[in-house]
Amino acid sequence: MMRAVILGAAAGGGFPQWNSNAEGCRRARAGDPAAKPRHQASLAVSADGDHWFILNATPDLRAQIERAPFLHPRHGLRSTPIAGVVLTDGNVDAIAGLLNLREREAFTIYATGSVLGVLDENPIFEVLARDVVAREAVTLDVARPLRLADGRPSGLTLTLFAVPGKVPLYLERPGEAPAIIEGEETVGAMISDGAKRLFFIPGCARVTPPLLARLDPSTPGGADALFFDGTLWRDDEMIRAGIGSKTGRRMGHISVGGEDGTLAAFRDCPIPHRILVHINNSNPILLADSPEHAAVLAAGWRVGEDGMEITL
Repeated sequence: MMRAVILGAAAGGGFPQWNSNAEGCRRARAGDPAAKPRHQASLAVSADGDHWFILNATPDLRAQIERAPFLHPRHGLRSTPIAGVVLTDGNVDAIAGLLNLREREAFTIYATGSVLGVLDENPIFEVLARDVVAREAVTLDVARPLRLADGRPSGLTLTLFAVPGKVPLYLERPGEAPAIIEGEETVGAMISDGAKRLFFIPGCARVTPPLLARLDPSTPGGADALFFDGTLWRDDEMIRAGIGSKTGRRMGHISVGGEDGTLAAFRDCPIPHRILVHINNSNPILLADSPEHAAVLAAGWRVGEDGMEITL
């Protein structure tokens, strides 16, 4: 049996975002039950309920741990049930939380060579002492076991695979729109316990036929659960709202709505559990009383919330 708990469902900045005075953020700050606050996108997965793997270490990680009793220390004066961290890209919102885990507890960071290179090139991440915190490069499309800190098998395997995306914002060249590429820079993660398969894809620029084929639950290796990029409802959402100058495509994110959006792309791919995460504070699906939220539910999806749990 595999358990997955959403530690955060929002995009960068969380919900409400610290400097946003937009309607949704105002409602969230006011305690409106239809505008539930959310931390930044991260997932915790376990095969036994005792040892956990974190998918993306967001800047909110310390607060996420404190809100999740199953991640609290249980033994001795210092300990952690966190056995490893899986990174799906090198963006600040996926790696900055590693700095919260610097108190010499043993765990393993799993990522592509490209993403580990980002950590290697920034000396601040050396606070994660290499004699305690291992860094394991994961080859795309090759399953590897996720291990506990003492080397024992966790009962889970990890497969990373390329999805359409771009380099992190801080690695973009000034004045140049980055190309959408498929490589080690942006990946999806498939976690399996040998019987069920969970896919975590918080960033994806478009849904391609090969990606649909990989996720198709009617084929061997298909998805039993999918946590997928829900950043924006429409491509020009931030421009229309007057809070940004970039489209979703420019940022490397597919839209949820529209003829070429996520709901349309997965219309004929009936994955049992389909949950949107990495939701920007401008996206109206965060408001439970919005027509966009209703459209997501009608299409067989759920809008991710902090603490939402599924068991496979």
